[in-house]
Amino acid sequence: MRIAYLINQYPKVSHSFIRREILALERQGLEVQRIALRGWDAEVHDSEDASERDKTRYVLRRGIKGLLAPAWQVLRAHPGRFCQALWLALRLGWRADRAWPYHLAYLAEACQVLQWLRAGAAQHVHAHFGTNSTEVVMLANLLGGPAYSFTVHGPEEFDKPQFLHLGEKVRRAAFVAAVSSYGRSQLFRWVAHAHWAKVKVVHCGLERSFHDVPAVAVPVAPRLLCVGRLCEQKGQLLLLEAARLLAGRSIAFELVLAGDGEMREQIEALVARYGLHRQVRITGWVGSAQVREEILAARALVLPSFAEGLPVVIMEAMALRRPVLTTYVAGIPELVQAGENGWLFPAGAVDELAAAMADCLAQPAHVLQRMGEAARQRVLQRHDIDSEAARLAGYFEASA
Repeated sequence: MRIAYLINQYPKVSHSFIRREILALERQGLEVQRIALRGWDAEVHDSEDASERDKTRYVLRRGIKGLLAPAWQVLRAHPGRFCQALWLALRLGWRADRAWPYHLAYLAEACQVLQWLRAGAAQHVHAHFGTNSTEVVMLANLLGGPAYSFTVHGPEEFDKPQFLHLGEKVRRAAFVAAVSSYGRSQLFRWVAHAHWAKVKVVHCGLERSFHDVPAVAVPVAPRLLCVGRLCEQKGQLLLLEAARLLAGRSIAFELVLAGDGEMREQIEALVARYGLHRQVRITGWVGSAQVREEILAARALVLPSFAEGLPVVIMEAMALRRPVLTTYVAGIPELVQAGENGWLFPAGAVDELAAAMADCLAQPAHVLQRMGEAARQRVLQRHDIDSEAARLAGYFEASA
């Protein structure tokens, strides 16, 4: 079967799970055409990402002017369909998160995507995230393209479903994949019961390089690791508040923040203000191999997120036999079990976060090792990439 993937930006450091999914589908025997809106000039830190970039066609590589010719060609060939898609684009621009000129641009992008889908003989097209990428494949479908589906991750789709017209996208889709049962429940809120059956749970999966890493002993160093974009929803500022509490109690610890982002300066300023420069280290952007090394060098992963879908880095840490300290929001409690393979605490609760960190740091190595083994077993049962890709391939075939 020939399918296509449309992604807003590809490859991307924080979207390695999409690459894993595509490669796993190809192992299932599917042919996958990669299309992205942007990303041809992005810096990549992984050799597999560099390889994927060479396989990807980019819609906006020639700018918006490069889309005028495809739009004109589709208008001439299918004026009726083009007018239907134009009306839908204008309607989607009403009370949306972006003004209607953006939605006209999405229509032009859909015209280019339509031509590439036809040239590649794609039987189905799949998008990740229920934002503009899904709108483009929905418009391409209305223009005469193949059936489409999309994966909803959250939290953006859950924060503004009406402004993203999420219900419209679900109703027109062949099926929709949610990465957790929680995500599925949120989609149920925005469509009639008649459409519930098309909402499937397909977990993000881990590649075998995470499964096959030999066990590494829990380090003696009292090191905790936080991996993620430095942004408000990941809760790094709250993590520094908790770190200050630990330092005030003379608890020895190291805290590594692996990632970069728009809040880096603010985080660095807070580290300096609280005098935590000896305890806190910020790595900047890191590739998959370095993330793996940082996880193995830590006693546990700590992720105090305020909003999430189901973070892939939690799966990665658990597969590497490290327990997780995190909040019970969205799909996280479906994977992390308090007392068994990690700690759960309320989002935004600095005292509970500090208590969980202190408890983890106080545990002997054999306890953390036992929790890490339990974490590994649970994540391998639920998040094997080849099993999840086989499930997804079955939905693709059914839609075609």
